[in-house]
Amino acid sequence: MGREHVIKGVLQGSIAEELGIEAGDKLIAINDCEIEDVFDYHYYTDEEYLTAIIRKKDGEEWELEIEKEYEEDLGIEFENGLMDDYRSCCNKCIFCFIDQMPAGMRETLYFKDDDSRLSFLQGNYVTLTNMSDYDVERIIKYRLSPINISFHTTNPQLRCRMLNNRFAGEALKKADRFYDAGITMNGQIVLCRGVNDREELERTISDLAGYLPVLESVSVVPVGLSRYREGLYPLEPFTKEDAREVLELIHRWQEKLYPLYGLHFIHASDEWYILAEEELPEEERYDGYLQLENGVGMLRLLLNEFEEALKEAEGNKESDDGTKKVLSLVTGKLAYPYILSMAERMEKAFGFLRINVFGIINDFFGERITVSGLLTGQDIEKQLKGKELGERILLPENVLRSGERVFLDDMTVEELEKALQVRVDIVKSSGRDFVNAILGNS
Repeated sequence: MGREHVIKGVLQGSIAEELGIEAGDKLIAINDCEIEDVFDYHYYTDEEYLTAIIRKKDGEEWELEIEKEYEEDLGIEFENGLMDDYRSCCNKCIFCFIDQMPAGMRETLYFKDDDSRLSFLQGNYVTLTNMSDYDVERIIKYRLSPINISFHTTNPQLRCRMLNNRFAGEALKKADRFYDAGITMNGQIVLCRGVNDREELERTISDLAGYLPVLESVSVVPVGLSRYREGLYPLEPFTKEDAREVLELIHRWQEKLYPLYGLHFIHASDEWYILAEEELPEEERYDGYLQLENGVGMLRLLLNEFEEALKEAEGNKESDDGTKKVLSLVTGKLAYPYILSMAERMEKAFGFLRINVFGIINDFFGERITVSGLLTGQDIEKQLKGKELGERILLPENVLRSGERVFLDDMTVEELEKALQVRVDIVKSSGRDFVNAILGNS
């Protein structure tokens, strides 16, 4: 047995904890089979009966016989989530945001992943160009789903040009194999003005609709353009008229497909509605929010959750000591009008609140980048310096690196607090968390 997987920790109350497995132990094999990566691990540990070989920190080997519910998790966390090396992207897409980042940022931000295992594990989107026939066969064998695919276009020649990879068109055939095997898929289209929009988008949606219902959803998101595009493909931002045209096309397809499949299937990200100055769709149009990570329905979900939480919380019109509570909210320019409206509703419902809302302009990446998830600590500091901030600032959790209190530019929350001389609280993404954080209930 060649591969050993170091265990980082075990979940409290889990099967692994009951068996005495500890951080620092190593997983050697399951059912006498070497575990190549996370695909193997999930496949073998789904079973109701299994044996696992664990090498303890002192070198002693335990052979554990495990009986559990089907698909019940063992509760083991590994130092390497993939249980293998990460695979980097072999494309050079004309719209890649990593190519639009300035020099001097931390090294991990420049890593381009295109790993099918991350698609299964974390929901990342893959182009299929980095996926071997062996990978496809394992996904089908292990029934791993959903697999999230960056299609961008179904025109093979155009896809080769957009991804700068001569195999990109041929790679689309792997989606056929997933469809034939019944492996659930979700899709993504990064739309580039004058490249894969209009007639090409019509063709792509028409082709992808042929994968329904195995392909459950496809999101259309506008290309993100930073100010660091020197020497890159000349892409232009979409206009208000462009956005309305994109939405008309998407809505037309939704109306056509929903009666046939009970799915709206093709979805526009929130940016299109804001750019077009059109109302967000009602919740039912999002098919259970299958594409939240692509910004599809995030604002609608936030607003609906906010309405519910506000109704439950209303009634307390005064503070305990009768004084005003002043605080500040920080967001990107994209969500600013919605966050401002929510803050005004909170002030009206609770007379003791005064809420300042700041829509931060993204000077770091360029003002065309309007999402809060790409804000930096330095931009927040610069634009809030000298402003009346009140007792504390509330920041959405997506401005920080996952699991850490660090911004994209490596500034920490503590450094921002020191620079602004005010407490900074991090708020989770739901509307309920928004209400509770403002009221000081979280």
